[in-house]
Amino acid sequence: MSRTPLLPYLGALALLAAACTGGAAPPTAAPEPGAEATTTTAPAPSPTPPSRSYAGVDPAPEFPDGLDWLNTDQPLSLAELRGKVVLLDFWTYGCINCIHIIPDLERLEAEFDEELVVIGVHSAKFTQEGGTDNIRNIVLRYGLEHPVVNDNEFAVWRAWGARAWPTIAVIDPAGNVVGAHEGEGVYGVVQPVIRSLVDEFDAKGLLQRGPLDVRLERDGLPRTVLSFPGKVHADPARDRLFVADTNHHRIVAVRLSDREVVAVYGSGSPGLADGAAAAAQFDQPQGMALSADGTTLYVADVGNHAVREIDLAAGDVTTLAGTGRKGFYPPEGGFGPQTGLHSPWDVAVAGTTLYVAMAGSHQIWTVDLTTQEATPFAGNGLESTRNGPAAEAELAQPSGVALGADGRLYFADSESSSIRFVDLASGEVDLLVGADAGLFDFGDEDGEGAGARLQHPLGVSWHDGALYVADTYNSKIKLVDPAAREIRTLFGGEAGWRDGADPLFYEPGGLHVVGGIAYVADTNNHAVRRVDLATGEAETLVLRGIERFAPPAGAGEADVVTLAEAAVAAGPGTITLDIVLPAGYKVNEDAPSSVAWSVEGGVATLAGGDVQDLTGTTLPVVFDAVWSEGTGSLAGDVTLIWCADDAESLCFIEQLRVEAPLVVGPDGDTDLAFRHEIAGPGA
Repeated sequence: MSRTPLLPYLGALALLAAACTGGAAPPTAAPEPGAEATTTTAPAPSPTPPSRSYAGVDPAPEFPDGLDWLNTDQPLSLAELRGKVVLLDFWTYGCINCIHIIPDLERLEAEFDEELVVIGVHSAKFTQEGGTDNIRNIVLRYGLEHPVVNDNEFAVWRAWGARAWPTIAVIDPAGNVVGAHEGEGVYGVVQPVIRSLVDEFDAKGLLQRGPLDVRLERDGLPRTVLSFPGKVHADPARDRLFVADTNHHRIVAVRLSDREVVAVYGSGSPGLADGAAAAAQFDQPQGMALSADGTTLYVADVGNHAVREIDLAAGDVTTLAGTGRKGFYPPEGGFGPQTGLHSPWDVAVAGTTLYVAMAGSHQIWTVDLTTQEATPFAGNGLESTRNGPAAEAELAQPSGVALGADGRLYFADSESSSIRFVDLASGEVDLLVGADAGLFDFGDEDGEGAGARLQHPLGVSWHDGALYVADTYNSKIKLVDPAAREIRTLFGGEAGWRDGADPLFYEPGGLHVVGGIAYVADTNNHAVRRVDLATGEAETLVLRGIERFAPPAGAGEADVVTLAEAAVAAGPGTITLDIVLPAGYKVNEDAPSSVAWSVEGGVATLAGGDVQDLTGTTLPVVFDAVWSEGTGSLAGDVTLIWCADDAESLCFIEQLRVEAPLVVGPDGDTDLAFRHEIAGPGA
């Protein structure tokens, strides 16, 4: 990785920030070359009109040839973007600060939808992050709608002299560099500059308005039953499994004995709303913890910077801590609902104390469940690997927590690629396994203590005297002996999917081990896996009955196939449902599929009834009907769960409505046919 200093023209950074932020908080520490910029600021002040021109002088470096691009049909060049303001976002997908600026970028894109082009320059920190398919998954996970270029060889990074994630750079409509900004707080810094550039170049007749023509990675993709599930929490004593269906913004409750979905908390639309299960809203929920009596589920609601609680008896969702906005920096505690949090990623409960992995502020917090007081517990807010007294220690994006029976709170310190712990008796933070010298020592090496290597682990679970780890970017499940401080691989290898005795995973984000069974949130496979630790056998859970709950809004609502008015002959006839699956796929034989028919005007009677089972059916399927003279309509609501021929557990869900106005008389066809083709996962 090249770590060149900023080029001279990026010296405009200080001027840009000073001129536009109105005195926003500076970075907590000067970013080291190739480091993550951990600037965490108060909400940006209202932008003030600029008093000078921000037009640049030095031409912006052009994108090199041969790079992979996402969200666009073809590579882009700065030359063809003349007349637009261009914002480059240098990022890497595991970096929480990079995630934090996504709302700022979306706000700018909405405000300047015809004048601004945002281009994500993904310069990977971790080896796993450099693959285009992996970046595509992240583009889908965070709903990015701007072009992204894979800069895994750091060609663009070096040309610009970037030195920290995130860094944004602004290019004026003449193709010249305006300046750059490291860290968070992007909107307040950049909005006045873009506004000024738009006005100035518009006055000169040099501004090109109109949206950029893009091809989103999500276009045409089938909808998965789960979407990037981040964490799981098992409760076999009560026959329950809770799944954070992260990108569907909801929590799914499953009966373990038959894999039936018994409840869903969250409407499926991102937002922050308390209330009854179906009306409540989450935003990218992750870790969960269950109260000792099993009546309350605590949820780390990452996108809302909040901790939520679900009354499992009543089904009501309330907010325990967090305001819905990222908190001030440096972080301060207070009464939970009035205290701003920073991307809480996981939770663990002990009595009346809830421990929260506060990934965004590089800390562990506690919430008193009696008083709702939220307080920093470990970590001073700086991102590093410093051990010692909890208040002075420096953590690096803790994203998973687990309480051990040995009096320790273990946490996955993701950006240092290590597993660390807080001794609850002494209050000391120490390393268990993984890197302890910096944020760039990662890999995949079993071993002891600081000699072992992991790659951005996100999940930990204590079971029977041992610690289990989701070594996320290595796509492995590992076991740590806490006494020996030794880690070894149990399952996994190259990223993929395979059940059986030699399972494969794809960036698993969380796990919960209970009763000798490891339940794994296999995030990029959109699945939950069950691994028997005694036999080593893995299976993918097929969730039944999830189609009874409303589909997540904005995540692939039902397609509609409407026929022109059809003339049908009275008497016996048929209805053909010709749904064409991609080659190599079939209707799942276990998960229930069905079609529910509705008739207006009494023009049809279906021999098999109004609701007919399609589970495991061979397509096309033909239904017998009797047509009756008159004018009316026929509609069918189809729920089809389909899967690969060789991987029946990995399921997609298609929700389709077919409808046709009908005139039934003495003449016409006796067969009514609906046809619909489903695009494959790689389309």
